Amino acid sequence: METLRVAFLGTGRISDLHALAYLDDERADIVAVCDRSIDLARARGRRWGVAENHIFSDYHEMLAAPDIDLVEILLPHHLHHQATLDAIAAGKHVSVQKPMALTVAQADEMVTAASAAGLSLKVYENFIFYPPVQRAKALIDDGEIGDPLTIRIKSNSGISPTEWEVPTSALAWRLNPEECGGGPLVFDDGHHKFALGWHFMGMAEEVHAWIGSTETAPGMFLDAPSIVSWKFPGNRYGSLEAVYSPGLVLDTSHYAQDDRIEITGSKGVIWVTRGHGKMMDLPPVVLYKDRQTRSFSDMPVGWEHSFINSTRQMIDAFFAGDAPQLTGEDGREVLRFALAAQESARLGQAVKL
Repeated sequence: METLRVAFLGTGRISDLHALAYLDDERADIVAVCDRSIDLARARGRRWGVAENHIFSDYHEMLAAPDIDLVEILLPHHLHHQATLDAIAAGKHVSVQKPMALTVAQADEMVTAASAAGLSLKVYENFIFYPPVQRAKALIDDGEIGDPLTIRIKSNSGISPTEWEVPTSALAWRLNPEECGGGPLVFDDGHHKFALGWHFMGMAEEVHAWIGSTETAPGMFLDAPSIVSWKFPGNRYGSLEAVYSPGLVLDTSHYAQDDRIEITGSKGVIWVTRGHGKMMDLPPVVLYKDRQTRSFSDMPVGWEHSFINSTRQMIDAFFAGDAPQLTGEDGREVLRFALAAQESARLGQAVKL
């Protein structure tokens, strides 16, 4: 196969970021799009050069097309499971947006189906591909801070005059736990943070969460402020703090949110000072060890680069016959991690994984 032929199932705002690497790589081609809003599908399809007869509003019709190799599934969370199974049954490789499903049982079915069909299943997680995160991981792997002992992640939402305009329909399902799987900050966006904990520290063995609730508009609630504590094997720990600050103005081209990461090791500390946006006028990566501070700014810092890198790794892996990141099995582990926080908050006690 000389070209990876890709179909997009779901053409909402986030699809623009998913499309970037495909549009820039001669080994890939976006050949079909589908959205329940045919107008939205046509707008994206025409922008990306998709033939009119490959613009759909019914994904079953799209999956019947023989000239599709891989389907990018960009649907609300509660639709991931069935759409993935249907795509696999149609003989297509799948890249499904995080979180891969609402339950571990659903994730198991997806992994089993892909394995039985001999098809690739990628769970699309972009934060581990964010260039400052990649630099921090490389520094840690090189032994710069010794053995990682703790990780602390701070996620702060606010407002911004330059933020994305999020459609009301997209907000509605994210604020509905039955469709989202949890809240928008701790479960939806929180997947990125659980993936970072898993990426840097491995799988947690115990989770303790306090998930708050803040009314942002009549009948609309965010799951903040919240704190999730993690216990990793080997006497190592971590935490996620998710906060909504209604008067905090952020510099961003995407969501009105910013993130900071601090990883403390046996002989040093690394900070990643930004994520979705920019809050502090600091280098994106800072390292302290041996009474000296070093900073690293020689990398792109736009959030879109995390999508470009994630998709590029999948294309590389596809043609090399390697596994994508995250695999379905990896995505299931991160899902277990995220669901444990929901269960802990519900029970009011720590949950073992």
